[in-house]
Amino acid sequence: MEHKILFTGTMGTGKTTAIAAVSEIPPVRTEVRNSDTSVAKATTTVGLDYGELTLDNGEKLRLYGTPGQMRFDFMWRILARGALGLVILVDNSRPDPLADLDVYLEGFAELIESTACVVAVGRMEAHPEPGLDAYARRMQDKGVLCPVLPANVTDPQQVVQLLELLLIQLEA
Repeated sequence: MEHKILFTGTMGTGKTTAIAAVSEIPPVRTEVRNSDTSVAKATTTVGLDYGELTLDNGEKLRLYGTPGQMRFDFMWRILARGALGLVILVDNSRPDPLADLDVYLEGFAELIESTACVVAVGRMEAHPEPGLDAYARRMQDKGVLCPVLPANVTDPQQVVQLLELLLIQLEA
């Protein structure tokens, strides 16, 4: 059995990194030189990222990462088709991470309504505010019920935990 899982979030949140951290195959990346000077990053995803992970029970997860820039939001709809779950990555060091979350809650509203979702907040150790409660309240205000937790997507174990949390929701 195979499952399509989607990673999304603003440029620089770690979608490419998260997929690379757990993929059993060399990840497919569609990155180009970053021309957005507001983000100190050498490259940016313009199409998608792709990796694969086989679970202990033999099920295969096909991991897709969306482009983070709004100008590529047409790819979000394409990649969302057939997705079984959504991981929204948020960078707490950005100027308004709650507004960033809003963009993805709205952009993936149909998918979130029909499947499982997890919000992973990165860079909290250096940027503790807003706290996880603020994210939970924001989602509650928008009628979205999904877990929110801190995560370091460079750590394969933490990425696997995010995926397991998605799958547990789907089984419930």
